[in-house]
Amino acid sequence: MSDKVEAGPRAAASSTDRFAQAVERWVQFVARHWLAALNVLFLVYVGMPFLAPVFMQAGATAPARVIYLIYTPLCHQLPERSYFLFGESRVYGLSDLPPEVAAEGALERRSYTGDDAHGYKVAMCERDLAIYGSMFVMGVVFALRNRRLPPLALKWYLIFFVAPMGVDGVTQLMGLRSSTWQLRTLTGALFGIGTVWFVYPYLAQVIADMRLNPSGDKGAG
Repeated sequence: MSDKVEAGPRAAASSTDRFAQAVERWVQFVARHWLAALNVLFLVYVGMPFLAPVFMQAGATAPARVIYLIYTPLCHQLPERSYFLFGESRVYGLSDLPPEVAAEGALERRSYTGDDAHGYKVAMCERDLAIYGSMFVMGVVFALRNRRLPPLALKWYLIFFVAPMGVDGVTQLMGLRSSTWQLRTLTGALFGIGTVWFVYPYLAQVIADMRLNPSGDKGAG
């Protein structure tokens, strides 16, 4: 009878141990591969928008519209602030768009994906492409440097990498000036580069510490 009573706690302890071991294995897996996972994520995220105009040009409008739809809540997709493929130009100002499109409000213009003359719109705006594209490139650089970069101070991150995009975006939003595709691309790329440079060295250090001490023990006093 006592054996049966003791079997219950032993089984529970064994299940708890197995769960803890599974969690630890998962944590160690993430700790080993987090950088590769982020790089692949950014590559897919910034690469898929280019498939939309490719599909449109090939006449496969259904998958193209799925991609446009997926990115609709993630980016404004305004045609005058997006790149185009397979047309007369890679970028268009508002006055370069078809008159019926240019006359619409911003919300309606988002749905314009292009035509035979103008080509077809990439499903992510110029600034966002620059942000996430540069984050992918910097992630690869970080990997090639064996996850070692000198930490970037917060004040330099804010001054040189965040502020330019903030000034460009806010002044344009307030109607004080009009930005250009070059500025949107440059300031977006700066923000992406600075964000990886600021975050990844700290993240790498935290994960390295976690791998060295997965149980979280601090040792004796």
